[in-house]
Amino acid sequence: MRLRLAGMVTVLALAIGGVPAHAAPPTKQMEDLDRGLVSVRSGSGNLVSWRLLGTDPDGVAFNVYRGSTRVASNLTASTNYLDNGAAADASYTVRAVVGGTEQAASPASLRFIGGSYLDVPIQPPSGGTTPDGVAYTYSANDASVGDVDGDGRYEIVLKWDPSNAKDNSQSGYTGNVYVDAYRLDGTRLWRIDLGRNIRAGAHYTQFQVYDYDGDGRAEVAMKTADGTRDGQGTVIGNASADYRNSSGYVLSGPEFLTMFNGQTGAAMSTVTYDPPRGTVSSWGDSYGNRVDRFLAGTAYLDGERPSLIMARGYYTRSVIAAWDFRNGSLTKRWTFDSNSAGSQWTGQGSHSLSVGDIDQDGRDEIVYGAMAVNDNGTGMWTTGTGHGDAQHLGDFDPARPGLEYFKVSESGSQPSSLYIDPRNGQILWSTPANGDNGRGVAGDISTVRVASEFWSAHDENLRSVTGNNAGRKPSSVNFLIWWDADPLRELLDQTRIDKYGTSADTRLLTASGVHSNNGTKATPSLSADLFGDWREEVIWPTSDNRALRIYATTTPTDRRIYTLMHDPLYRVSVAWQNTAYNQPPHTSFFIGDGMPTPPRPNIYVR
Repeated sequence: MRLRLAGMVTVLALAIGGVPAHAAPPTKQMEDLDRGLVSVRSGSGNLVSWRLLGTDPDGVAFNVYRGSTRVASNLTASTNYLDNGAAADASYTVRAVVGGTEQAASPASLRFIGGSYLDVPIQPPSGGTTPDGVAYTYSANDASVGDVDGDGRYEIVLKWDPSNAKDNSQSGYTGNVYVDAYRLDGTRLWRIDLGRNIRAGAHYTQFQVYDYDGDGRAEVAMKTADGTRDGQGTVIGNASADYRNSSGYVLSGPEFLTMFNGQTGAAMSTVTYDPPRGTVSSWGDSYGNRVDRFLAGTAYLDGERPSLIMARGYYTRSVIAAWDFRNGSLTKRWTFDSNSAGSQWTGQGSHSLSVGDIDQDGRDEIVYGAMAVNDNGTGMWTTGTGHGDAQHLGDFDPARPGLEYFKVSESGSQPSSLYIDPRNGQILWSTPANGDNGRGVAGDISTVRVASEFWSAHDENLRSVTGNNAGRKPSSVNFLIWWDADPLRELLDQTRIDKYGTSADTRLLTASGVHSNNGTKATPSLSADLFGDWREEVIWPTSDNRALRIYATTTPTDRRIYTLMHDPLYRVSVAWQNTAYNQPPHTSFFIGDGMPTPPRPNIYVR
């Protein structure tokens, strides 16, 4: 095991939440990534791009080699290079230059054979038939990433949903849920079969992929049950148990939480899921809808090492449990329960959660819809505005210290959308109630102002950080992606990417032969900064579900930003992206037009 420290620059912390003004925030454990060097065909040449790591020294430069030939020297303005006229099958390496001395070569470039995309072969499970005679097949659904073998390169963890997956409000049997791990060459490392006692649907299985024990290899955590079969074929609990009722719901039997080895898929620690379902009707109905609404995340509750967050309920009772995985075992850190915390915490959760250091004390808090829970498991604040479908936490206004929070509301009696100070829950502005506002987005998409914009499904306006009209509303209200040369964010929706314009949006990418996921939500399997420079990639399954197609930008940029995966807020956002109604990740610093120089991440790697 190797330990490399960087980013240990003393930063004065704000005196918020009882933190002394002279205290420096803790240094967070992050992944020891390689350069993530990729080669993507761009016109008649290759766009070669690589990571600027959060552990790189100031002033680091880079030399680029095509084979044994140096084609670029001492690059400092950006971490990409357009090699015009090069053959499509050229192989590249990059070498850091520190203090005038060239360092060791990176691993060879990952070449995008499809030009702007890379296909990762995957293996669909065989279909089946439910007890009531309904046949089903499988589609690739949500994905996440982690370095499960410690080589510095991400592997993909993929959830397979049967064609008869159900929303919790729908009765009926479903096929089993499977979770696979793949290397980028398509090698399948393992397959977990969650078994008949885990129902299939967007709200049931929220899986987290992260290095929780600090050994340099990512683990995989999810809710399990009797009959779950791990990646080595070992059954958890009673293999023959069947708790499905005649409506297909699973409302009895034990519930577990399991931490799996990310490299082998073996179950390493299984504990009783907290909270238990108890009385079904205490969660909002008696037939089994709201009792099985689950959320999950990853948070640096101690400011240094990640903890696992597993939650249940948001329409009425909400319970959040924090777990540590150390020395091969899951141990509970704390549980927050609205039943004991007070009625003001009832019914405030959303169909997703956010995680970040909202009080600037160096430790993460859980933003759970219209409320927030502190790093120690106590309630911080609630706006009392109830349940919603979408929420966004990030640095949306560089003129304002800390993070900002934007969410939408489902209730027709509450503000349709809210812009909130997450330090204390103060509503900075809101829009009038207007029915079930199902989608909302926050990001800098325009050069009109040095700050982000905000828009939602039931508001006809694009809004500024002051809540004022900010121009034409974009054509989509879904995902976002940093894609082209500038630091503005682009619109990601269905299987396309658009550039916002004051009069009309411009199509940048229409992906062919792929599908989006999760019905009307139309989300990708994953969107994140997976390789190359700071721009993001997007993963969609191919139409035949035989590959995950990863698209990367073909446009050079003159911006140099640390890999977003070394920004802790962004990294944990990628970890929870697959939770329920998927939302795009955001950074702890402002990326946009007129942005200041990004800060060095305060991290260490193992």
